[in-house]
Order: sequence, then C-alpha cells, then structure tokens
Amino acid sequence: MATPLTLTSGHRQDGVALLTAVGEIDMSNADTLGAALDDTTGPVVLDLTAVEYLDSAGLSVLFAHVERIELLAPPLLLPVLSISGFTDLATVHTVHTAEPR
Repeated sequence: MATPLTLTSGHRQDGVALLTAVGEIDMSNADTLGAALDDTTGPVVLDLTAVEYLDSAGLSVLFAHVERIELLAPPLLLPVLSISGFTDLATVHTVHTAEPR
C-alpha cells in the first residue's frame, strides 16, 4: 500500500516551475515524485512544507535532481537534508508554518 502523497504542479510568478508535495515521501511513492520531477523541465522549486516524512528513497530522488532543484522545507526535514549533505549541494529555504490552533 502506497503512503499518501499529493503532488501539485504549477509555476511561480517569475515563471519558474513549482511542485508542491503534501503527505509523506517514502519507498512506496518516491517513484511518483521522481516522475513528476522528470516531467518538469528547467529549474524547479519543490515545496515540501507540508511533507511530514522523508526517507532515503525520497532523498535519492532529490539527489537525482540536485542540479536544478530548490527546496522549501519545514524545520522537521532539515536534519535529514543536512545530514545527507543535500543542503551542501542545493538551495534549501526553511519555511516555518503556523501551527493549527
């Protein structure tokens, strides 16, 4: 059974591709993320602010696109992005989201 992951594609106001992920990224759905990134040409901003989990399969997909990807990530994902070395190779912006009340 695949872990829930929703991907939405669009463009920022400056024309750069924007791919927004919601849910969890793991071995059951990393190929879906990879296919979405493969289908997006040129530079891409990947918004992970609503991603609650990212495993090594997801990291592999990110590394495959490291030369053209920019991440928006919540603080929860920063340790895995940092320890893996991804933050040394790509731009990662920390985005703090408001907690539900």
